[in-house]
Amino acid sequence: MFSFQIKSNCSNTRARVGCFKTPHGEVHTPQFMPVGTLGTVKGITPNQLIKTGAEMILANTYHLHLQPGEEIVRDAGGLHRFMSWNKPILTDSGGYQVFSLGKLNKIDDEGVDFKNPRDGSQIKLTPEKAIQIQMALGSDVAMAFDQCPPFPSSHNDVEEACRRTHAWLERAVAIHTKLDQALFGIVQGGCYKDLREESAKIVSSFGLPGIAIGGVSVGESSSSINETVRSVAPFLPERVPRYLMGIGSLAELAIAVANGIDLFDCVMPTRLGRHGSALVGGERWNIRNASFRNDYKPLDESCNCEACANHSRAYLHHLIRSEELLGLTLLSLHNISHLIRFTKSMSKAIEDGCFSEDFAPWQKESIAHYTW
Repeated sequence: MFSFQIKSNCSNTRARVGCFKTPHGEVHTPQFMPVGTLGTVKGITPNQLIKTGAEMILANTYHLHLQPGEEIVRDAGGLHRFMSWNKPILTDSGGYQVFSLGKLNKIDDEGVDFKNPRDGSQIKLTPEKAIQIQMALGSDVAMAFDQCPPFPSSHNDVEEACRRTHAWLERAVAIHTKLDQALFGIVQGGCYKDLREESAKIVSSFGLPGIAIGGVSVGESSSSINETVRSVAPFLPERVPRYLMGIGSLAELAIAVANGIDLFDCVMPTRLGRHGSALVGGERWNIRNASFRNDYKPLDESCNCEACANHSRAYLHHLIRSEELLGLTLLSLHNISHLIRFTKSMSKAIEDGCFSEDFAPWQKESIAHYTW
């Protein structure tokens, strides 16, 4: 039920254009996946999301387990039907919450004990439990449970996290039995090249239908993230989709694509939208600023999203200043469209043989004849 076909390669980088086939449709790579943690991309309907060009979204195992519970989702016919999204879905395993909720958990070789932030009760998440939840949710892609160490961490601490991640992957593979769901493994290793290389080789050895680079964007610099991607990519299998977790800036996306990465996710576009900021030409604009009060031009004249096609900067400024929910929705829609358009532009550049690692919309000479 799953296949990945590389349709075009870049001659001067590792960049490639591909097609990942899943039970709920095709995902054309490189592809940015909007984050719908609780079965919803915040403030956006599924129909609106489709119009952004989104082909695959991400939901979260840990949070859906807490509310409404995987049994509710399963009995509703699975996550696709529950949220009325008929395209592919990837579910994170809860491994990122091992990092983000570090003050609420305790880690051992069996798994992670979480303190439920809703009611204070104790929750035990193990590799087996994470897979069982994801099989009940019915996502197209399930992620293996991993330990995501914070930055900075010592070499010994990251090495221990890698050991657990690899052992947990073996347990996840043993229990995963859902034939219409692909299981991806996750490479860890922090900022240590030797641990990243070893982890990439071990996770690749399982022969899974996809692989991810995890443990990035956890406090380290952007240059460190880029260096991790460059060092890990050569050790990842060629004929499966490669997923870089939690990345959303244009520069990081371009460098990752240049190194052969295919899938991305990040909460940034909707988080910025909810705070009144828009992504335009690779820049972040604060729409609250008074300079937009009498500006009747579209937000981005090159964009045909709902915000740009139908509304002015002045109207968006008014909505944000008035704390109207529509403003947050429109900016979120635009920001998602912005990143998806960027990945499509990179695909076109790869196919036409003029892609480079510094591909960016403000470098007009490199994409002069592409529509951005």
